[in-house]
Amino acid sequence: MQKPCMKKVPNETFGMVETDDTKIKKEVEEMNYADIKKVDVANGPGVRVSLFVSGCTHHCKNCFNPETWDFHYGKAFTSFTIQEIVEYLKPDYIKGLTLLGGDPVEPQNQEALLPLLEAVKKAYPQKSIWCYTGYDFDKDILGEMWENGSVTKTFFSYIDVLVDGEFKEELKDLGLKFKGSANQRTILVQESLEKGEIVLYPL
Repeated sequence: MQKPCMKKVPNETFGMVETDDTKIKKEVEEMNYADIKKVDVANGPGVRVSLFVSGCTHHCKNCFNPETWDFHYGKAFTSFTIQEIVEYLKPDYIKGLTLLGGDPVEPQNQEALLPLLEAVKKAYPQKSIWCYTGYDFDKDILGEMWENGSVTKTFFSYIDVLVDGEFKEELKDLGLKFKGSANQRTILVQESLEKGEIVLYPL
């Protein structure tokens, strides 16, 4: 039997995301991204793929990536971008995906990232997903964001570790692992949600 032909849709914000055993067709909400690092050893354990999204409302003093405050900075994040990231994650030596920015937890960015998170967890359930945000997990995320929409709950169902809190210049510490200032926490998300209290990642 002849297989049906798969056509690419002209609109670049719509297309096919393919994994080894899965073909996922997703419409991607509008978002831009600044960069994708195929090999990153600074933002989480092991060798990782890191996506730097555009858009951040925190504007931390001496932010290391201020150009990404602009939601329109960089390139359009499309379903073809998702396909690229899924492919970059394929080697066994890649331990997982890290989301940075900008801020991936900005509400509009959460929605745009859902197809990527779904595709990565489906293709590589054994690989971890880390996320960096200027938002506070207790006050902001489990507060207003959690109460006001299902997107946040779905988003965090895919996140294994969250580094939360704004970067504070006065608390900067170069000796800290995977974070920039002492106020930031490295949180095991699923364990924290299950226990109803913050469970920290063992550094």
